[in-house]
Amino acid sequence: MAMAEQIESSLQVLSPVHLELVNESNQHNVPPGSESHWNVVVVSAAFEGQRLVKRQRAVYGALKAELAGGIHALTMKTLTPGEWAAAGGAITNP
Repeated sequence: MAMAEQIESSLQVLSPVHLELVNESNQHNVPPGSESHWNVVVVSAAFEGQRLVKRQRAVYGALKAELAGGIHALTMKTLTPGEWAAAGGAITNP
C-alpha cells in the first residue's frame, strides 16, 4: 500500500470531513519517488473545543505506525468544520 493510502486510512479514526495529503518529498534531498515528507490538512468535528497541541497529538497518534516506519517529516493544519468554512474551504500553506 502506498504511504498516501496508509495515511488516509489511519486518519479515518478522526472522521475527517475534509482531508488533503501532499507529498513534499520532491522538495527535499531524497531519492526520486520517495514518500517521506508530508503536509496534511485535516478537518474534523473531533477537534471541536481542542487546542492546537491536542489536535496535533491526535494526528500523531493516528499516524504512529507511519511515523515509526516511513514518514520522516510531517506538517499539518488541523481545523474544525467551522474554521474550515470560515477559511472559505481553502488553506494557504507557507
